[in-house]
Amino acid sequence: MATVNTFEELDIWQLGREICQDVWDKFENTSLGKDFELRNQMNGSSGSIMDNIADSCNVYVYIFY
Repeated sequence: MATVNTFEELDIWQLGREICQDVWDKFENTSLGKDFELRNQMNGSSGSIMDNIADSCNVYVYIFY
C-alpha cells in the first residue's frame, strides 16, 4: 500500500489541478474569457475540486491521527 504524506500527492488532487488549468486555458484562449461572470463562476468551481479534496484529507488526518 502506498504512503501519502500530503494531499498534493493524491492522483485525484492532481487531476483536479489539471481540470482547473484546462478551464483557465479555455478562458485565456477563447471568447469565453470575455464573459466575466461565467469565468469567475467556473474558475471558482474548478478550484473547489482541489479545495474539497484538501479539506477532506485534513479532516481525515485530524480524526485518525
